[in-house]
Amino acid sequence: MMKLKSFTFNAYSENTYVLYDETGSCAIIDPGMYTGSEQNTLTAFIRDNNLTPELLLNTHCHLDHIFGNKFVFDQWGLKPRFHAGELPVLQAAPAYAPQMGFNSYELSPLPEAFLPESGTVSFGQSSLELIFIPGHSPAHLCFYSPEAGLLIAGDTLFFGSIGRTDLPGATGQEALVNNITRKLFVLPDSCTVYPGHGPATSIGLEKRQNPYLAGWDR
Repeated sequence: MMKLKSFTFNAYSENTYVLYDETGSCAIIDPGMYTGSEQNTLTAFIRDNNLTPELLLNTHCHLDHIFGNKFVFDQWGLKPRFHAGELPVLQAAPAYAPQMGFNSYELSPLPEAFLPESGTVSFGQSSLELIFIPGHSPAHLCFYSPEAGLLIAGDTLFFGSIGRTDLPGATGQEALVNNITRKLFVLPDSCTVYPGHGPATSIGLEKRQNPYLAGWDR
C-alpha cells in the first residue's frame, strides 16, 4: 500500500512529497529543499526508512518546486520528469532566482523524457495517473492514485483556494477553474488532496466550500 510523507521547505513554505510502498521504492515529488538542513531532512527520511528513490517528478517548474532537483540528481542520479510545456518555466529560473533573493539556486538537470498529458508513471508496485491541469502554469500535471485515494495537486487546488494565475506562463483563472471542475471534481469526494502549499484537504470538501469554485455544475 502506498504511503506518503510530506515536508515543508524553503521561504515559500512549499510542500515536498515522498510516496513509497512496501517494496521500498519511492517517488520524490516537487523537491523544494533550498538549504543544507532541508536537504539533510529529506536524505535522513529516505535513509532511515530504507527507501530507494526511483522517480523525480515535478507537477510544474516554478522555482519553489524545483530547488531540490539538482540535489536529488546528485544524490540518486534521477533527472526530473514533467510535461514539455513546463520547459520554458524551468529554463527561466536561473535568470529570476537572484531577483527573488535566491542566489544559491543550483541549476536543475533537464529531463531525459517528458511526461504526456495522460497515462501513468510507476515505481515499485505502485502507479500514479497523470492529470493535465494548466492554468497556474502552462502545462501543470497532478498525480493521482486511485488505490491510495490521494491526489498530489501541486499549485492547482488548495484548502479553500486555487492557484494564482497572474504569473508568467499562466493560462488564466477560467482555464484553471474549468480544469479543476472537469478533471478533479470527478474524483471521489473522499480523495485526499495534497497541495503544493498549506494543509491537505479533500475533493468533497472543496466541492462544498471552496469560494473560488462556487456554482460549479454538480
